[in-house]
Amino acid sequence: MHDLFLWLAGIGAIVAAVIHGVLGETRVFRRATIEPPRLRSLIRICWQIGTVGWICGGALLLAAPSVASISARHWIVVTMGAMYAFGMAANFWVFRGRHFGWAVLGTVVVMAAIGY
Repeated sequence: MHDLFLWLAGIGAIVAAVIHGVLGETRVFRRATIEPPRLRSLIRICWQIGTVGWICGGALLLAAPSVASISARHWIVVTMGAMYAFGMAANFWVFRGRHFGWAVLGTVVVMAAIGY
């Protein structure tokens, strides 16, 4: 049962990452005016670094149940849980709870904790 929650947390993390990347490109950067163009590209890349990081974290959570080392499983869940918890808290603080992202990341954190 614990493995199921880690798999769900991993899938949720990857889905959140894809939504983050798509909304960034279609909503945020489509309307943003950033000059010079090189700075715009840099900010877009920085935005997508978070997307890639969340996908990698989700992949680690998906792989955690099959890791033979209990210690490795422990540190995967703790590290990824901390990363998503920070994202959840920052999202809640910046948007004052009016953005769905904190709830999605919070769900990932809770599922990872249950799967621990």
